[in-house]
This record gives sequence, structure tokens and C-alpha cells, in this order.
Amino acid sequence: MNYQYDYIIVGSGLFGSIFAYECMRKKKKVLIVERRNHIGGNIYCELKDNIYIHKYGAHIFHTSNKKVWDYINTFVEFNHYINSPVANYKGEIYNLPFNMNTFSKMWGISTPEQAAEKIAKQRAVITKEPQNLEEQAISLVGMDIYNKLIKGYTEKQWGRDCRELPAFIIKRLPVRYTYDNNYFNDRYQGIPIGGYNLIIEKMINNCEIILNDDFNLKKEYYKKLAPKIIYTGAIDAYFNYALGKLEYRGLRFETERLEIENYQGIAVMNFTEREIPYTRIIEHKHFDFGTQPVTYITKEYPCEWQEGQEAYYPVNDVKNQALYKEYEKLARKEENVIFGGRLAEYKYYDMDKVIESALETCQRELN
Repeated sequence: MNYQYDYIIVGSGLFGSIFAYECMRKKKKVLIVERRNHIGGNIYCELKDNIYIHKYGAHIFHTSNKKVWDYINTFVEFNHYINSPVANYKGEIYNLPFNMNTFSKMWGISTPEQAAEKIAKQRAVITKEPQNLEEQAISLVGMDIYNKLIKGYTEKQWGRDCRELPAFIIKRLPVRYTYDNNYFNDRYQGIPIGGYNLIIEKMINNCEIILNDDFNLKKEYYKKLAPKIIYTGAIDAYFNYALGKLEYRGLRFETERLEIENYQGIAVMNFTEREIPYTRIIEHKHFDFGTQPVTYITKEYPCEWQEGQEAYYPVNDVKNQALYKEYEKLARKEENVIFGGRLAEYKYYDMDKVIESALETCQRELN
């Protein structure tokens, strides 16, 4: 059979774009099919008033993998932005992740020993293996931090009471007995100078791209154009939800232009009281140390996900993981389709892990 392309790549986020770039280096012919009206997936940025607006939520690049860092730096230079968000509880401001600055503000103490003693006393109320997220959180950081900085935020994020959420969601809650506000422990961190779009544009600069087209609605047509498919969309959608729908949490964004230079003094501010409906406000200019006379802020509202909306956070509970495993079995039988990326693997992926996974797939497939 005479094919027009070597690969059809479904989706132009990081995974699909890296695969396309590596294909082009190997002189392979590819077609990218993207259902949105722009390339770049969730790292897409809009430029307004010389401010890069993260359209699908804050994306802060961080990694400890030097190979990944060196690779992504061949496309763009990064600035020295360090993620140091704050939590706002009824106007009280606390540093994140939980560290000595947080504990000092919360309890008026100054030494790691005092903080450890306070937390140990408060978490002693949990006497058995934690059965839910509330018990797990209290067993890690005590009642005060749970009530002010975890409970409301988490219930907004997941749309249910903390006692109804599984303990494993919060198993790795970072607690530091140092005055260190750097959210990530990774060696390399920053925001691309000139925005994330630069990365994707350079990767797929010479590719054929079709926008505003849903591969899953024209699957048989596209399969005739190439012997292999790289699929980065939702795995259950690929199989037309034959086994049922995987669950996600959605997000709704409200972005405003404000005629002031500086709205909140920081890029990321979490709002942890339950009564405020949004989880955080992003002030985009601070990712790039902007000094423009205006600013843009985005309020993030978690919501129940509906089919047709962007899927953000997989609900990795027992029921959904079991369903994903069944879809994974079907995926393995699709001999000429490679499934990769957060939607195809039903996994919350940081950007560096997506790059790592894409490069490993390229290594297996193209060498």
C-alpha cells in the first residue's frame, strides 16, 4: 500500500511534537492532526500587552534530569524563575511548601525543634493507619495546617469532602524544617524566555499540520494515510468509550486585564478557604519578571469534567485505574498505534516526564 506519510501524530503537545521533531531528523514524513485551533497542547501561551499568558494554567518547568534539561534547552533559553507560591487563608499569607516560614507564621515559633514538637503533638490524634485524605494529612502535618491550608483547597480541587478522598492522594506532602520557599527540589527550573510556544514552533516548524480536526471522528480515513499512528489523545475516546468513561477533574479559567502594574506581587497565590470558589490566582507577568504598566490575572475554578471539555487531572482512584488497565489491554492489541502522553496513559505527567517518555519512545521506534 502506498502511504502519504510515515506517521500520523495525533496531538501537538510536548509528546507529539517531540516525536514529530525526531521523525523529521530521521527524514520521516509526518502529519500532525490537532483538534484544537492552535498547536502546543496545554503549554500554549497567548501574548497580550507583551505578557505571556499561560492559557491552560501555570506551567513551570522543573527537572533533575540533565539529559532532559539539555534537550529542551536546544530549543529555547530559560530564565531563572523559582516557584515559591504562597497560600492565602482569609487574608493570612503562608509560604508553600510547608516549611519553617509557614510554621513560624502559624505558631509564632522559630526553631525546627519547636515546629517538630508542635506537629508531633497535633498529629497524635491519628492513632491508626489513615483511612482517608483527612486522616493522612493530619498524620503528616497536624490539625492547624490541615484546617487552614489543606482542607478547603483540596475539597475545591476534587469536588468532594476530604473524608471521601483516598489517603494516597496526599502521601508525599512535602514538609521541610528549613526556611526554604523553593517549591521544587529539582536541580533545574525556569520559564522559557519568549514563552512555551517557541519550543513547539521550533519542533514542528517543517511539519504538515491540520488544526480543528478530531482524529477519532475520522480514524479510518487517517489510518489509510500512514502505516503508524502516534496517539496522544484520551485513551477511552480512541476506543469510543466502549468500556465506559474515565473520570477527570476539569478547570475553568477567568482571565482579566487590570490597569495596574502589580496585582498580588507573586505569580501563584493559592486560596485555601472553602468559601472562595477558585483555588488560585495566577499573575502571569511575574513568571517573566515583567514590568509592564498593566497586568493579567487568571482565576482557576475546578469543576466536574464533561465529555468535550479539556481533561486536566485524572481521578486515579481504584475504580478508574481498573478501567484504565482494561483500556490498556485494548491498546496493546492495536499493533500500528503507539499511545503516549498524559491522556493516552491516563497519568498526571510533569513536563520533564513527558519529554523523557517521548524520547524513550523515539529511541525504541526510530532507531
